[in-house]
Formats: sequence, structure tokens, C-alpha cells
Amino acid sequence: MKDSDSPIALKASLRQSAIRRELEGNGRVSIAGLKDRLAVSEVTIRADLKHLEQRGVLTRVRGGAVAARYGTLELPLEQAITANRAEKIAIGARAASMVRDGQTVIIDVGSTTTEMARALSPDLSGVNVITNGLNIALILEAFPGISVIVTGGTLRRLQHSLVAPLGTLLLGQLRADVAFLGCNGVHPARGFTNTNIAEAEIKQAMVRSADHVVVLADHDKIGKVASAFVADVPAANLLITDANADEAVLENLRSAGLSVEVVRPGSDVETHDERESTSSR
Repeated sequence: MKDSDSPIALKASLRQSAIRRELEGNGRVSIAGLKDRLAVSEVTIRADLKHLEQRGVLTRVRGGAVAARYGTLELPLEQAITANRAEKIAIGARAASMVRDGQTVIIDVGSTTTEMARALSPDLSGVNVITNGLNIALILEAFPGISVIVTGGTLRRLQHSLVAPLGTLLLGQLRADVAFLGCNGVHPARGFTNTNIAEAEIKQAMVRSADHVVVLADHDKIGKVASAFVADVPAANLLITDANADEAVLENLRSAGLSVEVVRPGSDVETHDERESTSSR
């Protein structure tokens, strides 16, 4: 008899199905609660959670786990920008402070990257910004020291973004000092993911075109997995998030080699790794 047909394996399958059902209903499970409901040891529950995390179903946190799957609903940019607005402003301001005179930078489409564009210094000089966000291009039109290069491609009205066909051609011909990316999911095992497949393709091209990659993601994205893969965790140099992000997930991301900065609305960076975002990959 194969291991997968044994009573022990069957019980594990049933337990893990029960855990998945609870995650779907509540978004979170606790080790203590599962131990009592499933009548098994804490060691067994931890093993089940580890197995499900490896499959991308959940992210383990202190005392339990949270669902890793990010919803497939994509909000219009005007609606997305109102969620966690203070956190996005703080993240965007930190990212904007990293741009230096004479740099060529990529600014991805998104609500947090929009806040970054708004926060750029009007005193910047000789900066080239490459963007696939039409709203970002219009914001930067008012900055005399910034030259704006729009990627081209097909318009996605929901996000005011440009995608394939033709969306990646320009990115393949350019090199940027830094790419500032948005996403819908940041997961230690599943990497950076996005809700829309066409935009994920553009993000992949941005990663390839930049010497350094900075991901901007508020706490709602941390530990989540969306439908379209963008890049593995080591592909980025830095994650900027906010203080409401799950610390256990952030520690797992750090263990995977990602530098993390945590900001609070209205204050400076709370914590950041010693490794600078502009260090070599």
C-alpha cells in the first residue's frame, strides 16, 4: 500500500481539508482551536500548517495561520487609493525620498506608487521616470526636473495602465537604476503576485530592466497570494510596508533574504535592515 493510501495519510488529508474550510470562512485559524476541534496534538497541527504553507494555502503566524490566497476582485484605481490611505502615503513618501538627481527610475502603476509620484521632490533634476501608469505620467507633467517616458501598450481603463500587446517592448530597450513596483500579494514562499495577468507581465519586464527593485505594499498585501506570478522574493532588494503588517510574515521574508522597511503614517521609517536597497543583488 502506498503511503498516500495509509490511514495516517488519510487522516492528515481530512485534517488539512478542515483547516482549509475554516480559512475560507474566517481567514484565520488558531493552533489551540484546531487542536481541540480535530482532537490531535499541537505538534500534529503545526505539521499540518507547515504542509499547507508549503503549498501556498496559508501563512503561519504566531499562534496559528492566516489565509494566503488574495481575492480575485480587482478594484478601480480611484477606489483602491482610498483604502489604507495614510499607510500608502507614508510608504510612497519613503520611496520618493530614495530618488536622486540624475537617476532613471521605473514607477509602476498602482495606488501606492501614485502616492510616491505625488511625493517626489519638485527640486529633483535630471531624473527620467519610466511608467506604465497614465495617471502617474500626468502627475509628473508638473515636475520640471523630471522627464517622463510612457511605456506604450494597450490601455486598461480600470487602472489607467498600459499592458500587452506592445507593453513590454520599450522596457526591453532601457535600463533603470531602480524600479518601484506595486503588487497585490507578498508571500515568503510564493513571492510577489498580482491580480491581473497582463499587468504581471509588465511588472516582470520592469524587474528585468532595473538594477534594483523596491516593492511598495501596504499591510493588506503582506502574506497574501494573488493569481498572477511576478517574481520570487530574492528578485527584489527592498520591501517598504507599514507597521500594521504581520510581523511573523515579515520575519519570514527577511529570512528569505529580503530587506524590509516598516513605516508609520506621519513618522520616519520605524525599522529597516542594515542592507541598503541599492546594494547589489
